[in-house]
Amino acid sequence: MTTPSGTPRLTPLHHVHSALGASFTDFAGWQMPVRYGSETAEHRAVRTRAGLFDLTHMGEIELTGTGAGAALDHALVSRPSAIGVGRARYSMICAEDGGVIDDLVVYRLAEEHFLIVANASNVAVVAPELAVRAEGYDVQVRDASADWALLAVQGPASAAIVADLTDLDVPSLRYYAIDAGTLAGIDVLLARTGYTGEDGFEVYCRPADAAAAWAALSAAGEPHGLVPAGLACRDTLRLEAGMPLYGHELDRKTTPFEAGLGRVVVLDKPGGFVGDAALARRKEEGVQRTLVGIVSSGRRSPRAGYPVHDPATGAEVGVITSGAPSPSLEKPIAMAYVAPALAAPGTRLAVSLRGTLEDAEVVELPFYSRTR
Repeated sequence: MTTPSGTPRLTPLHHVHSALGASFTDFAGWQMPVRYGSETAEHRAVRTRAGLFDLTHMGEIELTGTGAGAALDHALVSRPSAIGVGRARYSMICAEDGGVIDDLVVYRLAEEHFLIVANASNVAVVAPELAVRAEGYDVQVRDASADWALLAVQGPASAAIVADLTDLDVPSLRYYAIDAGTLAGIDVLLARTGYTGEDGFEVYCRPADAAAAWAALSAAGEPHGLVPAGLACRDTLRLEAGMPLYGHELDRKTTPFEAGLGRVVVLDKPGGFVGDAALARRKEEGVQRTLVGIVSSGRRSPRAGYPVHDPATGAEVGVITSGAPSPSLEKPIAMAYVAPALAAPGTRLAVSLRGTLEDAEVVELPFYSRTR
């Protein structure tokens, strides 16, 4: 989404990023910091210490009313009505044919109040689609994206950093949970979640408070080695963690089952949901392609769109969806869709890197896990 004049939107922290020397990129109509110096250094800081991200470009949609849970059960593939107050769940909104419109995080703030976090590139589609699917339910659907700024602290030191600033009981806040409180005297929603594969927190505050929240987190994080982090390292972090990115691993032509995310689909919900018949057929028939992790044997990284081949026959059997050098593994990694017969870990494949076939091997996702 851009402004009426066609210029990219700026987050309330744009002046902060400029002062820090950030390089910017246009992402989904927003001018966003892509890096502040070395994206590899930022990546490694998140893995070993902590990084601070501006994620205000993400979209927030609020549903309130006695029918909010039932409306979301009808609209999404999961069962949001079963989420406890103060908890969250990863979900998706699918089309009638089962294709993914967007992947979402659903927070239940109160019995009759849900917060849906959508991807920046899709919120303009998701918000009106939720409103249409909520017709006939006692619920109000509102695109509240302009009401929220979003910061994320990610990394092993994130809990210590946040605990120094908030009145909330950080150690007791569970993964995929959210609570309301203050951070450095600022009213916030604090969620323990993220998109990096590390422990971390997302801080929702009013846009006018974003700069003060950033400054407080930066100061509290300095003794812990926290650094500002941009979208470039966010992408390599999520890739190492095997997390899908809409427009790469997920799109309108892909169902949750191809992406290995069939676990989020609840087919036996009372009343069903939009796309349930198509998804039930896909589950019964099986998939024609499946998402896998790939490690390349060479130095060059496979990139999105590069063909994948069966080295035994030379036939094209898949396509890379995301790829990059892995700072943690120090080797090129990628995710790809391939035929199910070639999806087992240890399977040898070949990736066409601008016409040259590079040996590669299928590996188990995620590439990196802090629990391993």
